[in-house]
Formats: sequence, C-alpha cells, structure tokens
Amino acid sequence: MNHYDLIVVGSGPAGRRAAIQAAKLDKKVLVIEQGKRVGGVSVHTGTIPSKTLRETALNLSGWRERGFYGLSYRVKQEISAEDLRRRLLITLDHEVEVLEHQFSRNRVQLMRGKATFVSKDTMAIEKEDGEILHVQGNSILLAVGTKPFRPDYIPFDNKTVLDSDELLDIEKLPRSLVVIGAGVIGIEYATIFSALDTAVTVIDPKSTMLDFIDKEIVEDFTYQLRDRNMKLLLGQKAEKVERLPDGKVSVTVETGRRIVADMVLFAAGRMGATDNLNLKAAGLEADSRGRLKVNPETFETSVPGIFAAGDVVGFPSLASTSMEQGRIAARVAVGAISKEPQKYFPYGIYAVPEISTCGLTEEEMKERGIPYECGIARFRETSRGHIMGLDNGMLKLIFSLKTRRLLGVHIIGETATELVHIGQAVLNLKGTVEYFVENTFNYPTLAEAYKIAGLDAWNRMGPAVPKDDTVAGQPAEKVTAAETTEPQKKKATAK
Repeated sequence: MNHYDLIVVGSGPAGRRAAIQAAKLDKKVLVIEQGKRVGGVSVHTGTIPSKTLRETALNLSGWRERGFYGLSYRVKQEISAEDLRRRLLITLDHEVEVLEHQFSRNRVQLMRGKATFVSKDTMAIEKEDGEILHVQGNSILLAVGTKPFRPDYIPFDNKTVLDSDELLDIEKLPRSLVVIGAGVIGIEYATIFSALDTAVTVIDPKSTMLDFIDKEIVEDFTYQLRDRNMKLLLGQKAEKVERLPDGKVSVTVETGRRIVADMVLFAAGRMGATDNLNLKAAGLEADSRGRLKVNPETFETSVPGIFAAGDVVGFPSLASTSMEQGRIAARVAVGAISKEPQKYFPYGIYAVPEISTCGLTEEEMKERGIPYECGIARFRETSRGHIMGLDNGMLKLIFSLKTRRLLGVHIIGETATELVHIGQAVLNLKGTVEYFVENTFNYPTLAEAYKIAGLDAWNRMGPAVPKDDTVAGQPAEKVTAAETTEPQKKKATAK
C-alpha cells in the first residue's frame, strides 16, 4: 500500500492549492481525480465556463458598445451556440494544461479514479479499467466540490429542461428561457442570455434575491433587469414543469400563471458531491445537502486528520476563498504554521452587470448599531465612464462615524469584480475616508469613483476630529467590537 503525507480528493480550486502548498513543504502528495481531466467543477462546469460564456456573449453581442451605437448594434449578427462553445473549449484546454504543469513541476502525483473511504486514513481508488488500489495518508483533504440539485419533480432531459452543468452543452440558443432559482448561478446565466437578446423569466419562491448583497445595490440591479424587459417572478414557486408536444416547455407557478418557453434552466441550489465517498467508514456524516462541517479556522472535520475545503463546506462557495481554504487546510494537515487569513474577502457575481462586495452592508451596520455614513459615486460621473458609454454603474462606500474607517465597499457595473480590490485593501489595512480624499487615482479611470464616493461621504462627515476630542461621547480613535467582528454574511443558498 502506497503511503502519503497528504491525500487530496478532487483537483478543483481547493484541491489544487492544497496539493501544491503541501508539495512546496516537501511532503509526499497524491491527488485523486475522478474526472477525465483535472480542474474539477471550477474548470469544467462552473467558474471558468460561466465566465467565459459571459465574456463571449458580451463581445459577440456588442453589449458594451450599445450605449453609443444603439440597442440593435451587434458585432456578430447571428450568434450560435457553437460560437460560444468554441471560445470555451480553448479556455478550458489552457486551464487544464496550466494545472497539469503545476502538478508536474511540484512533484504532485495524480491518479484518476473514484475514491472511497476504507477507514479514516485509507482510501480505495477504483480506476476506469476496474482495478482497485488502496492508498494511505497521514491526512486526507476532501475537496470534492458540489453538483446541481436535481429534484424528482423536474423532468430533466438535457435538451429543453437542464441544470447548470448541462446548459454549457446546448446545441441551439433559445429565443425564450425560464430560469428557476434567483440565486447567484441562476441570476448569472439569466442575465447572460438576456444580453444575447433571449427573453428571460426568473422564478423564485423567495420575495427577494441576493439577500447577502447590500439592499441598495440589489435595488439598482433589479431596476436594470426590469428596464431591459427581464421578467422577475419573485415570491412565486414553480409547481409544475412539463414538456409540450411542440418541443417547448411549460412552467406553472403557484398563482396559476403559466409561462411557455423554449428552454428551462433549473438552478435552485447545489449538493455536496459526497454521496459516493463512503463517509461512514471514516466516521463522517454529511448534512442534508451533502456538505461537511469543519472547524472554520483549520478546516478539519470532526474526525482528526480528515479535512474538507471548498464548496463542499458551504458558504461562501467561491473559487477564490476555496483556494485559500485549501492552502490553510494543507498547512495544518502537514503540521506547518498557518497564519490567520485576512478578515475581509470580496464576493463577485458575474452577472450582467457585475456585482462585487466586500465588508459590511448597510443593513449589517444598522443591525450592529454602528453609526455610519455612505458615499456614492455613479460611473457616469467619471470621464472614463463617458468614454466607455456607461449609463449605469455605481460604487458605494460605508464608513464608521466614530473611527472614520471604511467598513464596506459595494459595486455594481462594468469591471466591478476588479475595482473591488482597491476597497478590499483599504478595508484590511484599516484605512479611513481620508485615504480616498487625499489619494491620487489615474485619470481617466473608473477607479476615480472611489475618490468621488470618498468626497461624497467626507462632505457629510466633515473633517476628522483631533484624537483628544470625542465623537458622540466616544474617543475618535476607539474601534468598537462590532467594527472588528468578521462579517457574518447570510448564506447564499444558490451556491
């Protein structure tokens, strides 16, 4: 039996980062991947494919230029599913090649097959030819990711009624689409197809969407979606989905309303891919959604020596945070010192338009009783915004009145997922409103919005109070416990 310092099950963001981190510490590492190619859900059906699809759709449709040339403007008049797939395949091939090279140069051993627990430190690997190998590890990291939730009452056929994994293989772009689920995945795909001029209807039993995002940003987002004629049936449950004789699909909601479309995408949640691991043999048990509970600081499960990281442990289910979770878990697993990660991480929603957020929302500020002020900047207020033809887009900064520290940054609009990192850095370095007022930004850039928003807040807050004075009865430099506590975001059920 082959013995390893660390066995990693899964080669997605958490698995790859964990394996490479352990290998760089001169540990013997094995990665087990059941797919034909490395990369996991992130590379093949999740993060990379959906973002590639988005970029291709925006480029070919001429979406970004319509502010100048009108709604009828298109770079390519007839866009096909093959046009979208061609760029996707090129991107995926590159991602796989890079990952395989990383494993090779770091001496990470890769084995393809299905892994199951034999005991808490031993796993059986069933290869494609039926051969079964047994491997043993000092520590085992589960980075198996998730798979789409597929309830029995939905008649999936991989053609007109699909889950989010199957959507990438469609042969023809639908003229009309119903998306069941207004979570992150559902909203991303809904807005991407809307940008391709598909008539889109979104259905969700909740009366609100994206509850972990600042409410003002969601309101702006909702306005933009309705403005381009997307139908949002929130607070209405899809009770019946049936295929019609003419090839279309009918969706009936609880109010009796019936929507007929070319295609239905069911994107109401995902399940941890743990059902085939034989967790009982290791003394583990997953929750009703197949997810594993871990120590949030070490990512160790209830069984010593077994770790889990990535989407399989639940929120926030981001590729970026999964990578960091995998790195921390690997260091703990092999006995290396692991520093506490930075408190604030960005959340990116690659919808059309993009949304990105970091830190506390305005609603969380109110819940914690922190006196605050907001600064707002519209992208159209910047010269770069005019050059790009942007009519929409905004940046919102939230500052503490007592300490003047930035506690939240929320952005909707073009390049939001890039711009947020400026705010993230200021958040983690405990910067104040004065940074944005006194700092110089390149001109013309969308990043100027930070200065505009900073000035907007500063005008209401006024100049800083000397340290020996007080603000609202509190020393100006004192940081309250509410401000230093890590944000507890509401769970994004769509992930």
